[in-house]
Amino acid sequence: MIQVLLGQSYFLYFDPKLWQAMQPYPPLGTLYAASYLRQHEYTVALFDAMLAKSESEWEDALKKHQPRFAVLFEDNFNYLSKMCLMRMRSAAHTMIDLAEQHGCTVILCGADATDHAEDYLARGADFVLLGEGEGTLVELLDALTGKSDAPLAEILGLAYKNGPAVRRNPSRPDRRDLDGLPFPAWDLVDIPRYRSIWLDRHRYFSMNMVTTRGCPFHCNWCAKPIWGQRYNTRSSENVVAEMKWLKDEYAPDHISFADDIFGLKPGWLPRFGELVESQSAGIPFKCLSRADLLTRPGEVDALRKAGAQTVWIGAESGSQKILDAMEKGTRVEQIYEAARLLQGAGIKVGFFLQFGYPGETRADIQKTIGMVRTCNPDDIGISVSYPLPGTKFFDAVKMQLGARQNWQDSSDLAMLYQGHYTTAFYRKLHTIVHKEFRSRKAWQTLRRGLDLRQAARLLYHTITLPVARWQLNRLAGYKTLPVAIPHMTHEQAATPTPQEIE
Repeated sequence: MIQVLLGQSYFLYFDPKLWQAMQPYPPLGTLYAASYLRQHEYTVALFDAMLAKSESEWEDALKKHQPRFAVLFEDNFNYLSKMCLMRMRSAAHTMIDLAEQHGCTVILCGADATDHAEDYLARGADFVLLGEGEGTLVELLDALTGKSDAPLAEILGLAYKNGPAVRRNPSRPDRRDLDGLPFPAWDLVDIPRYRSIWLDRHRYFSMNMVTTRGCPFHCNWCAKPIWGQRYNTRSSENVVAEMKWLKDEYAPDHISFADDIFGLKPGWLPRFGELVESQSAGIPFKCLSRADLLTRPGEVDALRKAGAQTVWIGAESGSQKILDAMEKGTRVEQIYEAARLLQGAGIKVGFFLQFGYPGETRADIQKTIGMVRTCNPDDIGISVSYPLPGTKFFDAVKMQLGARQNWQDSSDLAMLYQGHYTTAFYRKLHTIVHKEFRSRKAWQTLRRGLDLRQAARLLYHTITLPVARWQLNRLAGYKTLPVAIPHMTHEQAATPTPQEIE
């Protein structure tokens, strides 16, 4: 008998841009919760929304397993879950309704639920886990099943209805001993289906891992409802043991590390590379880092030895004025240097870019475009500034926010506050920067030899770019007053305290 049905509300199918890209990863955070529940002798099943087509498949899982507890445990390692997209929130509401209809006790865990626990409880959830989740979930289930006699009021990190009011218990400290967690419950995942999709679309099979929880840096637009400012790390030995297990058990061609910041703790990365080599655990991987970390002596070489294939940098902007306003704690010249070092080591480079931050002018935008042209990254990802609760950015613009405070899906790019330009401007800017980038990549490919597909792409972008630029200039007419953001020094933003790095 299944006691707990675990699921999550991020449906790739409901995010058209990413469904088209089709690079699916199972919900890692949910798989950790499943293995942790098993460790505490609960029987579990998994509903994997990542490849599902509708909420009706959740209902099918409810009918099949007849669980006592239905737990929507979001993948807190998936940045899209942290963005709290409206379509996924709607899916969560529907899934709550369906679980209620099947007589389940409904429990939620995730960024949106932590920020809006009262709303989810009013919508029908019985309990909301605030923050990290696993420890609170086990203590709650122990209380509800009679394994313990702990009163609900004493379970840290729990929100629930208390008569007409909602009670939020004190926060639960983050787990620091990450090596004590069992590996994710990969046996619950339909691995052959994922493998088939990856091989058909990309000719390699990628799986996901995580080595840390949290981020200690102070970017004032980055929401951190789960781990706050803390950063806890698994040992290199523990991570390599999991890599070796995945390699032997499932033979992935590639690993995507979902860390906010990979290899921040001093000495971790060189040790990781040594163990990967000595235990024959190497798998090409991609990860996310910061420009200032990548310029530390030996950092890029350690990544190369460990098997890094692609390193994404949260570059954000080519304007130092905007980086300082964001309290990013990095310098533009560090972005250029990090890209140069990675490319020199044969590692591919990705840039995450963000437009529309308060105070950004057309000149600042041009500096970002110039940075992309000069650094010539292998890939780019573009967004516009997105205010989320709990950030200084949100507090600065909240009086400008209307009833709608979230995007529908990841391609929305709506300006939810009174930006310097209109939503239409930033959507067109997104198109132009991608057209320019793809044109350059097509030209670089053609210089190495004839490629009809790249030739057609280059021709298309060459013809359409002038029109798009003309349209952008027309859209640039609307401007508003800049929004002031509380500021900390560069040193404060760049240097986490020792307590923030564990």
